[in-house]
Amino acid sequence: MVLDILVSAASAAHDVRLPFALEIFERTASTPRVQQVVQLSLAPAFLLSGIGAIMNVIMSRMIWIAQRVEKIEDRMENERTVRQAREHGWLMRRRKLAQGAILFSTAAAVMISLVIGLLFIAAYITAQIGTLIAAMWVLTMVLLVTGLAFFLLETRLAALGALPERE
Repeated sequence: MVLDILVSAASAAHDVRLPFALEIFERTASTPRVQQVVQLSLAPAFLLSGIGAIMNVIMSRMIWIAQRVEKIEDRMENERTVRQAREHGWLMRRRKLAQGAILFSTAAAVMISLVIGLLFIAAYITAQIGTLIAAMWVLTMVLLVTGLAFFLLETRLAALGALPERE
C-alpha cells in the first residue's frame, strides 16, 4: 500500500512540467553535451574567420578604388583627360564587382553565424532541424562562392588595367 502511494506520487511529480527557463537550464547542464556542440560549431566558426579575412582584403581594395575615383572626380569633367575618363569607367566596373563580392561575402558570414546559432539550439530542442541547418550550410557555400567569383572578376579586371578603347 505504501509502495503504491510512493509510485503514484513519483509518477504525478514526473507529469508536472517545469517552467521553461528551468527546463532549458536542465537540458544545458550536461557538460559533455555542451562540449560536443562546441566541437560541432568549430568548423563553421573557422569558416567565419576565413570569410572575415577575405572581406578584409576586399575592403582594402574597395577603399583604394574609392579613393582613386574621388581623385578623378575632383577634377571638373571638362578638365579630365581621355585616359582619366577611361580609368574612371574601369574603376567604376571594379567598384561594382567589389561591392558584389562584399555583399555576397557578408551574406555568407550572416548565414554561417545563423548556422552556428542553430547548432546550439538544435542540441537542446526536441524538434529535428538538421535539414534546415544543412540547407543553410549549402546556402552559405553558394553565397561564399558567388562572393569569391565577384572577387575573382574584380582582380582579373584589375590585372588587365584600364585598356585603351578599341577603335
